[in-house]
Amino acid sequence: MRYLLAIVSLIFSVSTGKAQEWVIGAGYADFSDSLATDESLVVLEYHAAPFLENGRFSLGFAGAAVAHLSGDLFVGGGLAGVYQINDRWFIEGSVLPGYFRASSPQNNLGSDFEIRSLIGFGVVLDSGSRLSIALTHKSNASTAPVNPGVNGIQIRVRHRF
Repeated sequence: MRYLLAIVSLIFSVSTGKAQEWVIGAGYADFSDSLATDESLVVLEYHAAPFLENGRFSLGFAGAAVAHLSGDLFVGGGLAGVYQINDRWFIEGSVLPGYFRASSPQNNLGSDFEIRSLIGFGVVLDSGSRLSIALTHKSNASTAPVNPGVNGIQIRVRHRF
């Protein structure tokens, strides 16, 4: 747990002269286990300036906190990328290993260690902010005997600073 907190702290402390982004979002989580409580969620992410840029593709470190309204919580950090299709449209993706705390035994995903993957499609607004819709999946990648997973959908706003 201390190792995970150190990684997340490092990701949130990265600062360079290039554009960084805050992402806020809201959505819905659909647990694979039929006894689990499907629920609304809110998301806050920080995306550091990209360390790799190649044409229309950029890749950087990111950290995320996802709070489900019933009390479930995910905190993770990893890699996030954006592919700019053209001046207006983009595809986003990320893989963020992290810690998941279930609010009830029914929402248990099999372990505290979970990996959140995300794929999204979005548009650049006239203000420069970006609006996207994204699909997510959290799973322990079969590192535990139980691995029910949870899928989600989010509406996200990305704001550069």
